[in-house]
Amino acid sequence: MARRAGGGRGASRAGSIVREFLAGASLVFRGFATWRRRPGLMLFGMLPAVIAAAIIATVLVVMGLNAQDLSAVLTGFAEDWDAGWRDALRAVVAILLVAGVIIAAVYTFTALTLLIGDPFYERVWRRTEQDLGGFAPTPLTFWRSFGGGILLVLRAISYGLLTFLAGLLPVVGAVTGPVTGVLLGGHLIQRELTTRPLEARGIDGAARARLIRGSRARALGFGVATQLLYLVPGGAIVVMPAAVVGATLLARDALARAEFDDGDVT
Repeated sequence: MARRAGGGRGASRAGSIVREFLAGASLVFRGFATWRRRPGLMLFGMLPAVIAAAIIATVLVVMGLNAQDLSAVLTGFAEDWDAGWRDALRAVVAILLVAGVIIAAVYTFTALTLLIGDPFYERVWRRTEQDLGGFAPTPLTFWRSFGGGILLVLRAISYGLLTFLAGLLPVVGAVTGPVTGVLLGGHLIQRELTTRPLEARGIDGAARARLIRGSRARALGFGVATQLLYLVPGGAIVVMPAAVVGATLLARDALARAEFDDGDVT
């Protein structure tokens, strides 16, 4: 009986996590509803992603065209090797270079889009807050935004490196690489997009982390869904403004849940 009860509680908890994850994913699609209500605002919100995509596409094309030459430079020590071994090594290095740049591009796109789009997305989330009511956003200082941008770039670089290393694992790398990329990318997205609506409420970094931990499965569901939609060709450009709206909804949900939990405790 005790074992059955324990199993039931475990199943109930797993079901709750799945429901929360799906609820988080649905926030992205709720964000798409803003396209119907405010198409001009959402088109405005697409501009940073268009600019970032153009920059990254240029870098990828240049890298693809020069991968062999870069590989030859990096493997200059193999110049006197047997031609077969030398060419094989350089082919592998070229593939790794291209793979590394593609992985970096995934995170760089998010970081670059957020850096370029700060004033654009501020307008989107402010209008969302106004539509939802109950909060009047206050302006954030330039230096706080600038400092957050530097941290975002550093975080994106570290996540890209972890994803690259996960993809190099023997046998399981083909699975662990993409899965790690989606999870870390989702975490990066939800973390950065919820920062502004929470920071505007005077909630510092440590408090934001505690708040989101209270809605961890929902936050991860939102981030993973957004990251997966990014993988659809051209999807990131359309998704980004909807994700800003969804992150504003996520921040409000997390705050409402925290207040409810506090009320239960007292």
